[in-house]
Amino acid sequence: MNIKGNAVVLTNGKFNSKSAKTAHGLIRGSKRFNVVAVIDSIFSEKYVHVDKNGKIDLLDNLSNIPIFKDFNSFLQSSLKVDYCIIGVASAGGLLPDEMRDDVKLSLKNGISIINGLHSILNQDEELVEISNQSNAKIFDIRASRPRNELSFWSGKIYDVKVPKIVVLGTDCGLGKRTTAKLIVENLEKNKIKSDMVYTGQTGWMQGWEHGFIFDSTLNDFVSGELERAIYECYTSKKPQYILIEGQAALRNPSGPCGSEFLISANVDGVILQQSPKRKYFDGWEHVNAVMPSLDSEIKLINSYGKEVLAITLNTHGMTDQEKIYHKELISKDLDIPVFLPIDDGLDGITEILQNKFYEN
Repeated sequence: MNIKGNAVVLTNGKFNSKSAKTAHGLIRGSKRFNVVAVIDSIFSEKYVHVDKNGKIDLLDNLSNIPIFKDFNSFLQSSLKVDYCIIGVASAGGLLPDEMRDDVKLSLKNGISIINGLHSILNQDEELVEISNQSNAKIFDIRASRPRNELSFWSGKIYDVKVPKIVVLGTDCGLGKRTTAKLIVENLEKNKIKSDMVYTGQTGWMQGWEHGFIFDSTLNDFVSGELERAIYECYTSKKPQYILIEGQAALRNPSGPCGSEFLISANVDGVILQQSPKRKYFDGWEHVNAVMPSLDSEIKLINSYGKEVLAITLNTHGMTDQEKIYHKELISKDLDIPVFLPIDDGLDGITEILQNKFYEN
C-alpha cells in the first residue's frame, strides 16, 4: 500500500499510558506518517516533546505536536492532514465507543482512517457508508492476508549470512519495537548499515519496508512469513545487521510467543527487554499470573541454544534512583550488559555486537 502523508492521531484520553504505544511509536519517528497533532480529551492544550533517545514528555509551552480535546477542535485549527490514525490498543481490539464520533468526523471530512485494531472497520456498515460518500478510505492494517499471499517456511533463512538479532521481552507492552529501532539507529550512527523487520501494525505504520503482522497471520504461516521478511530484507537491503521486533513473551499465558524467532528465524542473538517493577504479566494480576525471574528467562532462551547479548530495561514509573539501582543490580547478578534505552540511549551496544560478530 502506497500510503504516506500528514496524520492526526487519536488516543482517547490514554496518551500517557502504555495503551497508546502505537501513538508513541509514530511520534518517536515514522517514514510513512508525519504526525502533526494528537487528539486526547484529558491532555488537550498540552504539547508533545520527544528527546533524542525517544523519551516523550507533555509540556505546557509550545513544542512540536499540539494536543486537541476532540476532532472538532482539531478541524478548527489550520493544520491539514491526509490520515487519521487510531493510536491506541483497546480491550479486545474493538473500536471504543467514545472514539466512534471522531472516526466518523474524520471520514465525513475526507480524512482517511488508519486502523490498527483487531476490529475490521471495513465490515462496519455505518463507517463504510460514510467512507463511500466522502471518498475517504478505511485502511485496516490488521486485516488477514489471503492464503495465496502467505509463505510456508522453506529453510532459506539459512542463506541469510548476516547477524540476526531479535528483541524479545519478558512480557507484552515493554517497548521491544522501540528498542529495536534505537539499536538500528545506533548502528547507523556508527556507519554500520542495518535494518529492522517489523512484526506488528505500528512497525508498518512507522514505514519499515520488511515485515508482517504477526497476530493477524494464520498460525501455520507465521514461521514462513517471518523467514520471508528477513530474507527479503537481507537480499534487498544488504545490511550488516538485521534487528527483529519480537512479540509478547515466551511465557505470557495470554499469548505465549517467541520460539518462532529463536527457531524459525534462526537468530544469532537476543536482546531481552525487562520491566523490573512488574510482578505480574500485564493485565493478569487478578489471576495471580506472576512473571518468572529474569534469570530463569535467560536460561530458557539459552536452552534453545541462543545467547542473551544484553538486557534493556523499561523504566516506566521508576525514580532515577530506582533506575540506577536495578541497572547495577542486574548487571552484577547476571554479568550481562544492561541498558536504559529511553533514559540513557544505547551507546555501547554497537561495540558489543561488533565484538561478538565481527572481531573474532
